[in-house]
Amino acid sequence: MTANKAKGTRLERQAADYLADVLNDDRIDRMPLHGKGDRGDIAGVRTVLGEKVTVECKNHNRLELAQWVKEAETERGNADAHAAVVVHKRRGKGDPADQYVTMTLRDLAVLLGAQTNPNRPDAINTVAETRLT
Repeated sequence: MTANKAKGTRLERQAADYLADVLNDDRIDRMPLHGKGDRGDIAGVRTVLGEKVTVECKNHNRLELAQWVKEAETERGNADAHAAVVVHKRRGKGDPADQYVTMTLRDLAVLLGAQTNPNRPDAINTVAETRLT
């Protein structure tokens, strides 16, 4: 394994373990590799309404947010997920809780309870009437 691949794998493991721990959900774990039909790096993450979320992890020296978000959006489609986020390494911070997360405003709305239109996953339908408290 190359040094760069090891850095990425380490961030994926740390992020998956952190989310599984703080969300008390043992279904959250690193995603097996899928090659061309990649579905993200972390499996089992859900919105407050229980919808699938694609999580893509990046540990690079140079930020390429537009490219990373585009990749996560493609993987969201591959996974039939409702939202996509990119977790990326914050230099000088080793704690997984201190890493950055980048997403579109649409995906933030979905994470907070907005419902997507099943015929147009890129569109928001309404705010869900029932929320977890």
